[in-house]
Amino acid sequence: MSVNSFFKLFTPRDKTFFPLFEESSKTLINLAELLHECVNAPLEEREDYFAQISNLESKIEFLTQKTNLELGKNFITPFDREDIYSLIKAIDYVADNLNGAANRINIYQVDKITKSIRKITAVNLEACQLIGEGIENLKDFKNLTRVYEICERINKLENKSDRIFDKAVQEIFENETDAKNIIKYKEVLSSLESATDKCKSVANVLEAVAVKHS
Repeated sequence: MSVNSFFKLFTPRDKTFFPLFEESSKTLINLAELLHECVNAPLEEREDYFAQISNLESKIEFLTQKTNLELGKNFITPFDREDIYSLIKAIDYVADNLNGAANRINIYQVDKITKSIRKITAVNLEACQLIGEGIENLKDFKNLTRVYEICERINKLENKSDRIFDKAVQEIFENETDAKNIIKYKEVLSSLESATDKCKSVANVLEAVAVKHS
């Protein structure tokens, strides 16, 4: 038995932080699902989606603050304090960027949703679902091999998002003549691509924690 495995036997079961991680990741998945539905919905149905997405982003912000408060109150944590802070903050950044994309679609009145926007929201949805699975498998450090697989998949999704973004921006500048539309689409795409970058940041934290507890 490794030293880490030995000490795990005497580590109290976490009843504070993982419930917060799980609630945050479930809320993030819900947010990503709503955004994906929003960009595939008719124009007249989008307003309700924007409101729901904003509410979920606010909930994740609250959970982030609550996690940080718990860090100040709890001496014993399931893994390194800096990793807990980095994990919950990275999830918050993903939500912030997804909400930012929704806000830009709303404020800029982007009536026509392009295929590229739909593709990146689908990529983000898959990445957020994987984050939820990664957190579940990290709990009690029960399946670290799966955590590594999930992190690798999220990294590939981030590369896929970059390719979609680059091609979309190229097509905008080649085909769009209205400067306002160029700004609108680039802003929305940039927020979506940044969300995938932050999903990779979450994966980096999950992988780092897994390595420390292998």
